[in-house]
Amino acid sequence: MKTNFRQAQLSPADRAICEYVEKLTLKPWEMVEADVVALREASFSDSAILDINQVTGYYAYVNRLADGLGVELEEFWRELPEENE
Repeated sequence: MKTNFRQAQLSPADRAICEYVEKLTLKPWEMVEADVVALREASFSDSAILDINQVTGYYAYVNRLADGLGVELEEFWRELPEENE
């Protein structure tokens, strides 16, 4: 899941979230109504879709603020093992 959600065994709903979040994060200019429709078809309410969208946008916003200001990670983040170890 950490390296490639497409290879993980996910429910259709979880897969729909991951696909939406990936696209919104990496290619927000390509988002179209069909992306929201796919979440609705995975049984998400409009309220849940808004939550998914806002959480994704918030993380992008906070990361860009931190990166743009040169904020260093707290020490405990450096102590975590690498994902590929």
